Amino acid sequence: MKKILLIATGGTIVSRMGKNGLVPQIRAEELLQYVPQCREFCEVTAMQLMNLDSTNMAPRDWEVIARSIREQYAQYDGFVICHGTDTLAFTAAVLSYMIQSSPKPIVLTGAQKPIDLEITDARTNLADSLLYASDPNSSGVVIVFDGKVIAGTRAKKMRTKSYNAFSSINYPSLAVIREGKILRYNESKEQGGPVFYEKLNSKVGVFKLIPGVPSDILDSYFRLFDAVVIESFGAGGIPDAPYYKFSDIIARWKDAGKILVMCTQVTNEGSDMGVYEVGKGAKSEFGFLETYDMTLEAAVTKLMWILSFTHDREQVKKLFYTQVNHDILYPAQ
Repeated sequence: MKKILLIATGGTIVSRMGKNGLVPQIRAEELLQYVPQCREFCEVTAMQLMNLDSTNMAPRDWEVIARSIREQYAQYDGFVICHGTDTLAFTAAVLSYMIQSSPKPIVLTGAQKPIDLEITDARTNLADSLLYASDPNSSGVVIVFDGKVIAGTRAKKMRTKSYNAFSSINYPSLAVIREGKILRYNESKEQGGPVFYEKLNSKVGVFKLIPGVPSDILDSYFRLFDAVVIESFGAGGIPDAPYYKFSDIIARWKDAGKILVMCTQVTNEGSDMGVYEVGKGAKSEFGFLETYDMTLEAAVTKLMWILSFTHDREQVKKLFYTQVNHDILYPAQ
């Protein structure tokens, strides 16, 4: 029987109503009483690592989660992390970079409603996650939610209330879980790992363009961050009308060694800076890295991982375009 470590970090799944709304309160050990059927296929040990509303999740907490898995890795066959849905996609992405090529499954899940309610998605999500973590063909960092298995770098929360909260962006789901059975699509078991990383550089900022935004705001971002991801319109570009001063700002900070990255605000199909002059010119002049089909969550956390050990521009570029846990397809073709 597989040995699974259940790690509770907080979120809606463990919340109860407090004075001003839902607050994480249910302890890790209590979760198991809601999924008694799982005793038929796994032996679960519960760990209460933290108890946060995931709005409060931060890079230092990701380091704690990754370190806890590394310390317990040899003792268990798989891991299930209960987490709030609001930042679940970020945590799944960053763990994909901090724990690479894991032959053991590291599953993240949560719920849109607390587990102790009569009508909730929490019990199904938790049971499915324990089932997936117990299967010998499972590996790597994934999200299990609403019957879907999504690569940790490809998930995005698309709905705030519905049970089908997460979608796999620009990449198919790895598997589905129906009536206690795992139906795998394009999944292969990780080999050769695991490889653990312990530190992150949290100085990565995201600057969202809106029509007419003052250019000097970008200057402030570069003062604060080692890398800035510009979340642009459409296929990706920099406004270059006479009343914008972005080019001067970007040129100055590029020369100062800052990392420039372009992504799109559009959820599906990714960026392509070569389509329009506002994109092609900026990429040629300033050497922007481009996210292509990556999610914003993956791009931001990948930069945090890379910048924790190098700021060399060419090395950052090489690592950014190296595929990790299905995170990017375009440059790898």
